[in-house]
Amino acid sequence: MTTIDRGPAGHGDVISAHTSPEFIRLRHRLRTFVFPVTGLGLAWYLLYVVLGDYAHGFMSAKVFGDINIGLLFGLAEFVSTFVITGAYVRYAARRLDPIADRIRADLEAGA
Repeated sequence: MTTIDRGPAGHGDVISAHTSPEFIRLRHRLRTFVFPVTGLGLAWYLLYVVLGDYAHGFMSAKVFGDINIGLLFGLAEFVSTFVITGAYVRYAARRLDPIADRIRADLEAGA
């Protein structure tokens, strides 16, 4: 077996870990969250860019004082980034980390 087939400091067989049902379930759970949320985040950003380019009247409409809808959309981009990050951290702690911990423990036990 080559060093590529084994983890750091000889920790378990990485190839068999990648084909294990646990790792496959981990990847599936990760993709179940990441792909839809990434798509929604990109769509939200694209909406902001398209409105900024083609809906000048709408985006420059004053909401209060010098604050307009475009500025609120821009600030909402930052807020949505933090919300997505928080949702991912919560999702990972509940659905991904327990599986990853079991995989890691199995690899370390096989060393």
